[in-house]
Amino acid sequence: MSVTVRVPAKVNVQLAVGAARPDGFHDLANVFLAVGLHDEVTATPSAGGLRVTCAGPDAAEVPLDRTNLAARAALALAERYGREADVHLHITKDIPVAGGMAGGSADGAGALLACDALWGTGASRRELLDICAELGSDVPFALVGGAALGTGRGERLTELEVGGTFHWVFAMARRGLSTPAVFREFDRLAEGRDIPAPVASQDLLGALAKGDPDALAATVSNDLQPAALSLFPELAGTLAAGRDAGALAALVSGSGPTTAFLARDTEAAEAIAGALRGSGTCRTVRTAAGPVPGATVI
Repeated sequence: MSVTVRVPAKVNVQLAVGAARPDGFHDLANVFLAVGLHDEVTATPSAGGLRVTCAGPDAAEVPLDRTNLAARAALALAERYGREADVHLHITKDIPVAGGMAGGSADGAGALLACDALWGTGASRRELLDICAELGSDVPFALVGGAALGTGRGERLTELEVGGTFHWVFAMARRGLSTPAVFREFDRLAEGRDIPAPVASQDLLGALAKGDPDALAATVSNDLQPAALSLFPELAGTLAAGRDAGALAALVSGSGPTTAFLARDTEAAEAIAGALRGSGTCRTVRTAAGPVPGATVI
């Protein structure tokens, strides 16, 4: 018997970042949108204890030990229910690795749901979300999907209504960026400045509710973008190429280095993707739309 869970990537249509807290985290107003790039996590009983394998693009960059969020999710669920984590987790990657689209967090949420189903633990949604929050700031949203506002360090979610489908183009960079390094650079760039408390943009939430791409384009923002560009200046060329190709909005996705481009419709997204592929500024280009559901047993 095995259980496979499909889990989506995310794009941050707003990422407002507060000053560093005493615990080293930052308060956030983080508006997530789940998009149709997916990883799949398959959980199979394993007599030899916990094992992680991975296939797909950039699989060689995925850790296969107990630092992997999928492994940590299985261990956390097993500990909560007093059992051994005797499971083989196989991750089929399609979400970029170290790309700011929460691929690792998606794998954690996928493994948690897969193990819950495999072991028949019957954990409530609240229990699963609590474990997700312990694993990382983006993990709860990977379980929930759709659209949501994350507060605290991003783990406290309020689900949002979305009035339509938004079309995106994602350009994957030629190397990754470490999320902790981007936050450290944010702190360095912010040194000596008064950082306001992060607040969700009501105009942006209204644009999502209406399903209006033009209104959304006018309100998207990412407070981590200057830090990502400081560490990876070449991203500016990719952003410019997307704007020149007709993107309604162009921004770094989360902590980067993937760049995200909002398009009016599917046809416009394909045109932007074609231009970016010919620009020579990025490694690969993908199109995806959202919102899509969160982690789902298939």
